[in-house]
Amino acid sequence: MTINKKGLGLNVTNGGVLSLIQDAGRYGAFNLGLTNGGPADSLAFYWANRLCGNELNSTAIEINLGGLQLTAQVDCVIAITGAPMPLTVNGQAKALWRSFLVKAGDTIHLGFTPFGVRCYLAVAGGFDIKPIFGSTATVCRESIGGITGGKLVADDVLPCQAVSKSANELKQLMLPEHEQPKYSKEVLLRTVLSYQHQHFSQIDKRLFFSSEYQVSKHWDRMGYRLQGREIKADVTGILSEGICYGAVQIPADGQPIVLLNDRQTIGGYPKIGAVISQDCAKLSQLRQGDKVHFEPISMSQADNLFHLNLSRFNQTQLIPS
Repeated sequence: MTINKKGLGLNVTNGGVLSLIQDAGRYGAFNLGLTNGGPADSLAFYWANRLCGNELNSTAIEINLGGLQLTAQVDCVIAITGAPMPLTVNGQAKALWRSFLVKAGDTIHLGFTPFGVRCYLAVAGGFDIKPIFGSTATVCRESIGGITGGKLVADDVLPCQAVSKSANELKQLMLPEHEQPKYSKEVLLRTVLSYQHQHFSQIDKRLFFSSEYQVSKHWDRMGYRLQGREIKADVTGILSEGICYGAVQIPADGQPIVLLNDRQTIGGYPKIGAVISQDCAKLSQLRQGDKVHFEPISMSQADNLFHLNLSRFNQTQLIPS
């Protein structure tokens, strides 16, 4: 590859519904009131970068629902993963979950996904975006990260490395179909009980873990408000404290809220537990009306699942496309 010294890259001609610059997240700034941001579906994000031969933390684009259109200003290698958004280059259909060469002047368009929510577009070498507080992750509520602290809009330019080799010389890879994540409209959320679970009766906990919930109309990168069986704590609020990724808050109406990447840093609702990270990624691909169930697991089970998933990711081999 050659280094691009002119600041050229991918030019945004249509930002779509909500397209955001993201790296793996902004950590260590909670004391400043800054949440971590980062990719809502971290697995799809990491695969996009790995298909491009990048460090897993490399800056990419998160496309929510679809509609993003870009024009390449340089020859570069890209990969797109995640929900099944129709992808075309110069009007010709392209498959997701593989890397391929786009040439200067090519138009990349992502249509609207029939199910699921988010896709990730990575470029070989990553996008050259200046970090803010150690990260390029965009959090619109805080107006931080990305290019201007908000979503991508027409005429934004995302600088990236140009390639000097032809398509035949480049190493273009794909993730085998049987290894690609399967997106559905119903997911199981494995949940570690919090110390505050003692504020919920045994009956309420049984109801919570045996009931079906639906995604309400209130869902975004901050969190998912669910609808279903009402459960109650023996307190209406607690002293505000730090909130972890995946925390399940139970507000006064008894309807669970699962908090995600752009959550506030502190909160005062009692929390029955926290959903494990890989299931939060699955939740982030749901939309209104989709279904979830909760299942209690121990901290040691959560730790085992994390390392098993990490091992599978590291051992899965990409193949030439």
